[in-house]
Amino acid sequence: MDNRAEVRDFLTTRRAKITPERAGLPSTGQRRVPGLRRSEVASLAGMSVEYYAKLERGTLAGVSAGVLDAIARALQLDEAERAHLLRLAEVANGSSALLRPSRRPRPWTVRPSLQWSLDAIHTPAIVVNNRHDLVAANHLGRAMHSELYADPTVVPNFGRFTFLDSAARRFYPDWNRFADMFVANLRTAAGKDPHDKGIHDLVGELSTRSDEFRRRWGAHNVRTHGSGTKQFHHHVVGELTLAYESLDLRAEADLTLTIYAAEPGSPTAQALALLASWAATTTPVTAGATTRPA
Repeated sequence: MDNRAEVRDFLTTRRAKITPERAGLPSTGQRRVPGLRRSEVASLAGMSVEYYAKLERGTLAGVSAGVLDAIARALQLDEAERAHLLRLAEVANGSSALLRPSRRPRPWTVRPSLQWSLDAIHTPAIVVNNRHDLVAANHLGRAMHSELYADPTVVPNFGRFTFLDSAARRFYPDWNRFADMFVANLRTAAGKDPHDKGIHDLVGELSTRSDEFRRRWGAHNVRTHGSGTKQFHHHVVGELTLAYESLDLRAEADLTLTIYAAEPGSPTAQALALLASWAATTTPVTAGATTRPA
């Protein structure tokens, strides 16, 4: 990815989201574009408009942590956005940790001990990589996401399912929210490793095949997820309202374990019991080996 273009687009889109009122500034004069003017951001950050304009054009090399922090405060960046800005600055500065050559993916299969651990969990549990391939799941996790396994010869991917499979509109009752979350998570992953060929290929494919994805990708939103509640509509058991906790796997870089749970005694808890019964009567669905960066 072009770091200067990424910086420019990220800062421009963040500036467009902040209204004068939200920034505590008077709203005077006609505005040709939404959000703050560059001069207003510069004033809030305590720097000259010429210097801020240079930064917004993508020149972050050599910028101090204090300047980045001032910009983050002026643009009211949240934690995920602030971290994304710092990563963009690291790339601009030639961070050796990030300036790795484009990596060719290699086959990867789930470790037996990881699968045993998943199977010991009695609620839906899945593992995804940074491209949001669904690389492992327990039996209930596979049953919950059975529609992602429609083609057993390929690794299921949440991006392709969300934007290219009509079943996603039913599985996600609030499809727009899930679509926004997926793209923001993928943008965050791309910022962490801008040389990941698998992410590049997925972004290119979805941008070509989905206007909905392309529009969201251009918004440059980022997100860090960890816990919350999601609603699903399963084609067998109906509505599910599930809490989730997401954990990074220390032994496997770029893999995240997500465990779903229902409130005890709730209709969703009953639906999960029904899902478990249904899953016990169906043949487990598996996909081919996924890929991991070499």
